[in-house]
Amino acid sequence: MPNPRLTGLGGGLFCGALMLVLGCLDQLLFGASLTVYGVLFLPVCVLTAVWIRRGDLLTAPIVVPIAFAVGLVPVAETGGGGVGGRLMGLFTALATQAGWLYGGTLIAGLIATVRKIRLMNRRAARNRPPV
Repeated sequence: MPNPRLTGLGGGLFCGALMLVLGCLDQLLFGASLTVYGVLFLPVCVLTAVWIRRGDLLTAPIVVPIAFAVGLVPVAETGGGGVGGRLMGLFTALATQAGWLYGGTLIAGLIATVRKIRLMNRRAARNRPPV
């Protein structure tokens, strides 16, 4: 398994680009199934939270909801065409798929929190004087 360390910006670009590609694939292969898109979002959240470097752990739960919205652009219904219809379809998809969005953000936040606690415990043990 690769072990890349992404900066906060790199994690956002990775997550956003991957969700956009998955949204396009979902549109082509499954006819814009929002359930398939939501299920594909969860492993992307896990990978993003695991691959963010230690100093940028706070960005993991911030970039995943943004990436979710970016990837919804090709999947959302166009509602009548034009920019207004596209935006209405995007907002509707965000509202109806909030469970996937919150779940993925929660997963990324929990992984980042556990990693941060482990990092703080290691630093405290290293700085503790020997007994």
